[in-house]
Amino acid sequence: MSETIVALGERALLEGFPLAGVQLSVAETDHAVHEGWALLPKTTGIVILTPRAARALGGILDDPRSPMTVVLPL
Repeated sequence: MSETIVALGERALLEGFPLAGVQLSVAETDHAVHEGWALLPKTTGIVILTPRAARALGGILDDPRSPMTVVLPL
């Protein structure tokens, strides 16, 4: 089974990722980021986060059961 890569955060920073086969989860508010995180596919192995999305998730990212995350540079 292949793992899914998801990009989560503001559309303006992530709109090109689907061209590389990355699933896009647009989240323009902190609440939407939390909703997007909760709805990640079970096959998600890597989540690409915008800096704002990473801040919104805070300590959730420290959970060892969470997928690997990568935060885009500012």
